[in-house]
Amino acid sequence: MNPEAAAAPLLIATFNPGKARELAALVEAAGYATRALADAAIREPYEETGTTYEENGGGKARHYARLSGLVTIADDSGIEVDALHGEPGVHSARYGGPGLDDAGRARRLLEALHGVPDERRTARYVAVAVVARPDGVSRSFRGVCEGRIATAPRGAGGFGYDPIFLYPPFGATFAEVEAGKKHAVSHRGLAIRALAAFMAGDEGRRFLAAAGGTKPGSAP
Repeated sequence: MNPEAAAAPLLIATFNPGKARELAALVEAAGYATRALADAAIREPYEETGTTYEENGGGKARHYARLSGLVTIADDSGIEVDALHGEPGVHSARYGGPGLDDAGRARRLLEALHGVPDERRTARYVAVAVVARPDGVSRSFRGVCEGRIATAPRGAGGFGYDPIFLYPPFGATFAEVEAGKKHAVSHRGLAIRALAAFMAGDEGRRFLAAAGGTKPGSAP
């Protein structure tokens, strides 16, 4: 890393409030300052048209990196239910059609699994975190967390499908545990820690230096 290069925060590329909080907390825990899209005067959402998490997360990270001139972190994630042949997967954020909120999408998923016994309710959360430079160069990192779909929502924490995602080692849904405990095992936590480990290594330092010297602890 060039110590004389101007330091800059990492842009967190999501308009989802729950995801923004979670990504920022994970990235800041690795020692990096962050900036929200609104702080960069960016208000237009990126249209996710990819068929894989890598396509959506990578497209989003590169799009906002070019717009902002900042190294950008984005992710795409979803929940894959074995009894539904891997659905909703990359369509998780839009499952059930427009107009549904997180609770509505979770209810729709529970309806689709009505009558399915516990042993066939296996599922996994998948996240692909991407870091991109303004020149379009990017790296992606995948995290997977195996679990099961509960028969009813439980807990008030988290976001998305957390109230119905049962993590067997905890004997609880992600919405029932405190954030730090969830982050230690979650799909997004695994992906961001892999990304942070990359940035802390020689290759990652060269990657960041080429973008102008973003480094841990940089102030916005």
